[in-house]
Amino acid sequence: MSRPRDILLGPQAGAIALPVCDHYSGVEARMRKSLALQAELTAEFGACVFDVTLDCEDGAPVGGEAEHAALVTELVLSAPADARVAVRVHAVDHPAFEADVARIVGRAGARLAHVMLPKVETVADVERAAALLDAAGAPQLPLHALIESPAAVHRAFDIAAHPRLQSLSFGLMDFVSAHGGAIPSAGMTSAGQFSHPLVLRAKVEIASACHAHGKVPAHGVVTEFKDLAALQNSARRAAHELGFTRMWSIHPDQIRPIVAAFAPAADEVDEAATVIERAAAAAWAPVQVAGRLHDRASYRYFWQVLERAQRTGRRLPEAVHALFT
Repeated sequence: MSRPRDILLGPQAGAIALPVCDHYSGVEARMRKSLALQAELTAEFGACVFDVTLDCEDGAPVGGEAEHAALVTELVLSAPADARVAVRVHAVDHPAFEADVARIVGRAGARLAHVMLPKVETVADVERAAALLDAAGAPQLPLHALIESPAAVHRAFDIAAHPRLQSLSFGLMDFVSAHGGAIPSAGMTSAGQFSHPLVLRAKVEIASACHAHGKVPAHGVVTEFKDLAALQNSARRAAHELGFTRMWSIHPDQIRPIVAAFAPAADEVDEAATVIERAAAAAWAPVQVAGRLHDRASYRYFWQVLERAQRTGRRLPEAVHALFT
């Protein structure tokens, strides 16, 4: 039986599937706890609902970059075989960038889910990183890029088009700081980042660039990590208003609210299952459900609802289980 994904999804519509949360940690104890938590939640949800990204950029102390890279490498190599673990290296213009790639990717590239590249400004930055990954023996390892400046936002469509790239993330704090005080500090808060026009424009551009090229747009951080109500509201708005399909976490307490915000509601899952079950029975010809006509355009949408439900550990009706195998 042909899989619905193969029949319905083209290069723009969900070509890449990633967990809806990307959790960052850079301190040894927190990195170890993050990996343990990933295993716990994978067992609970029946799916890996978040990536663990070990942070060299902000996690490494100045002057201790080599030691931190060695620690990250050992953590990657000692992680469970089915863990989804990634690494954020230093930016391409940082003195430690090439050493990060050589040390970590050179030894643990086969165990990494992706490499996050911060402060990407141009396609040339991605090309340089891709060439270093190749030289380190990881030619298939995907790259994710962090867009953090007005110029990078301007080039987001070109950057997203690079074939090595899976995802673009929005770097809120650096983006606001790059405006020389023209955006007030409120633009970095959970509320202000959804109201300031320049910040909103950047988010929409990044999300649009990703969807144009079948890549995953990842919303950035909410720094008020103890305010879970603000986090939940931000995650919902990112998912439902701005088109993001993934979001960063910087504290373990943020993971569950992000997963919940990006998961489809139970009634959405049931509707999607009904439509897809009827469509599969009709060999994907048009069908009528509850007085509405559906064809492959709507099948594509409803199938993606079911895929998102599966990735976020939601219950799937028995009738569609076989379509995922």
